[in-house]
Amino acid sequence: QVQLVESGGGLVQAGDSLRLACTASSRIYSSYVMGWFRQAPGKERTFVSRIRWSTGATYYADSVKGRFTISKDSGRNTVYLQMNSLKPEDTAIYYCAAAFGTSNFAEDYKIWGQGTQVTVSE
Repeated sequence: QVQLVESGGGLVQAGDSLRLACTASSRIYSSYVMGWFRQAPGKERTFVSRIRWSTGATYYADSVKGRFTISKDSGRNTVYLQMNSLKPEDTAIYYCAAAFGTSNFAEDYKIWGQGTQVTVSE
């Protein structure tokens, strides 16, 4: 089974940018949908963005629309999340995940990375 490894998290100030990467241990099949979720302390894991591997079609949560961009590099088996104009409320652990169909629900994603911490200070 493919394994996912996130990287790129860190501590930044409000208004800064970060780019997260999620690399798969093996080929990501065209049927996969790759998603980014986040979980703030004491809160549920919530959907951030997704991309269909075959078509590159993307979708965003309203809270990040216009600030975050999801993209993929098929040759590197990697999905990215470019995060601009970061806000303190973006502070969370960010997880990469893979699903076999289009979904914004965490329970539909069957493969998960270990997460990477993003902290945005005032």
